[in-house]
Amino acid sequence: MSDPAQPPPQPPRPRVDLWLESRYRKLRRGLPQTVFFCPRCKGDRRRRDGCPECQGFGKLTKESVQELIGRRLVPAMQAKHGVFHGAGREDIDVLMLGRGRPFVFEVQGARNPDIDLEALRKEIEQRAAGAIELTPFVRVPRQRVAYWKETHFDKVYRAEVVVSAAPDEAALAAARAFGGMAVQRTPQRVAHRRADLDRERALRVLGLSPLPDGAFELRILCQHGTYVKEWISGDEGRTTPSLSSLLGVPCACRQLDVEEILTDDIDGPRLPKPAPKDV
Repeated sequence: MSDPAQPPPQPPRPRVDLWLESRYRKLRRGLPQTVFFCPRCKGDRRRRDGCPECQGFGKLTKESVQELIGRRLVPAMQAKHGVFHGAGREDIDVLMLGRGRPFVFEVQGARNPDIDLEALRKEIEQRAAGAIELTPFVRVPRQRVAYWKETHFDKVYRAEVVVSAAPDEAALAAARAFGGMAVQRTPQRVAHRRADLDRERALRVLGLSPLPDGAFELRILCQHGTYVKEWISGDEGRTTPSLSSLLGVPCACRQLDVEEILTDDIDGPRLPKPAPKDV
């Protein structure tokens, strides 16, 4: 017989799915956007034991932007799972500055969806210890995932470029004035996972200034999908023209940052829109 003084047990709250949009700034190098599973064992629990690539860890990095957010957000919402949807990604050694990279975090099966999102955001940043910063979370419809995945934006990069010899002034002037198309064959560093194709990409040099140590600071406006490191080096002739070919000396990218992703709500330079193709 139940105790009339005790309230009846409450049924569990129904689970709901929701989508939270934000932007992240990545302020620490060596941090991937999503979980960096070991390429050998793929993080599989049975295969990772004794894996020589990751020493049984299953991953090649301790954390990622996805994990820094999800480790707090998913349990706080009493959710089953979380999925990170980024508007593109930067390399693991590249910082994401400016207003940040847009993303949608999909929360699956949340039983506690009505938490204080601003307090949660601040806690995520605090626990990240300076690795990332987030703009306030906004609840959005699931269609925003497709929008960020399918819409392409120009980007501004800042790079530190080392040169094997000092370029002459005429070559420097030509490089500083460059704006046009480059043809990029799939880079050697990603050829194992990308189709071997030639891709045309639009670029414009915004600045090329000497640094005290003999290197150069490059600022460049690029079309979505441009391999900036390879445009700098030429990738052994797979990218033409390249900064190396324009300067007439071998170049290499020492450091690279995404300075801004030029989404529609951000002011900044833009590349000319391509002319529509005849059907």
